[in-house]
Amino acid sequence: MSKLLELATDLVSSHASMTPMSKEDLVAEINEVYAALTALESGEAVEVATAEDADAPVVSKRKAFGKNKIYCMVCGKGFTTLKRHLSTAHEMTPREYRDKFDIPAGTVLAAKAYSESRRQMAIDKDLGAGLAKARAKRAKKK
Repeated sequence: MSKLLELATDLVSSHASMTPMSKEDLVAEINEVYAALTALESGEAVEVATAEDADAPVVSKRKAFGKNKIYCMVCGKGFTTLKRHLSTAHEMTPREYRDKFDIPAGTVLAAKAYSESRRQMAIDKDLGAGLAKARAKRAKKK
């Protein structure tokens, strides 16, 4: 086996140990890395297409908004909420994310189960009563 092919398989196996991949994905990535290493060895320029450069989402809208996780349409990773991930990993605001993938402004960027658990906690702690008192107090002042 050539030295470049060994290096390519080592790189891809390292990546695959942290990321779930199908057999087809593994083979495709080995071929891609091998081609890039071959090009680098011969002195050619290598063009790298990143997921952030592409306008097409990695995950469909239907799959992105799940019950227990919400998946980032830029990189495909699953989270409970997306706001922090978008700002740290992709340097995007939720509004930019919604605009890029044509997501309605009212759509919550959090998993449905998480939103429901927060809602139930607010009901259990009777947080709505405090809001009602504050609104009544403000209405009296006017």
